Amino acid sequence: MAFVVTVAQQKGGAGKSTLAANLAVALAQAGHRVALLDTDPQASLGHWHMARQKQGEKAARLSFDSPSGWRTPGALDRLRRETDFVIVDTPPHAETDTRLSIRAADLVLLPMQPSPADFWASDATLKLAAAEGRYVAAVLNRVPPQGRLKDSIAAALVEKGVTLMAQTLGNRVQFATAFLDGLGVTEAAPKSPAAAEIRALAGEIARLVR
Repeated sequence: MAFVVTVAQQKGGAGKSTLAANLAVALAQAGHRVALLDTDPQASLGHWHMARQKQGEKAARLSFDSPSGWRTPGALDRLRRETDFVIVDTPPHAETDTRLSIRAADLVLLPMQPSPADFWASDATLKLAAAEGRYVAAVLNRVPPQGRLKDSIAAALVEKGVTLMAQTLGNRVQFATAFLDGLGVTEAAPKSPAAAEIRALAGEIARLVR
């Protein structure tokens, strides 16, 4: 049965779709069977996937679906049987699609920019995950190269009792450039610091699988 990672954050602009796509690619390149689900009506991953179809052999093999509403549990059940990892992108609100995706998760991955707004907005996702009895881990995303705010936000998360992934993701243009082309950064810029970061995060998540 697949390990389901639901990427959720109630604040828009936290980088959910980019994180989900890059994580899926990195896990696929590591030899895992991976499915990517887009349950966000904005369909960012749907556009990414269409661009990906033009990349040919440069793109690692992924399964993709964009279920909505009560189709989501059925899609998840099917892909759990067919893959090693299912990565789910969710809408920036606590409606049915987000709730169902969190309910199915083995890990709720909470991307968070090191900002007070992201930190405060995390409460809604944390409450929803707690109501569903799901395990949550935050990953600091778009971290600037300098500044102490990252450490302050990390400390505040720990004080709140939230698990923090060891690997952070920098504020790197390679993530956006690769996403525009329908690729993961590990495909588009495999030797970049961004690629090293997402590989390390993927490895950290893979080690959670029992």
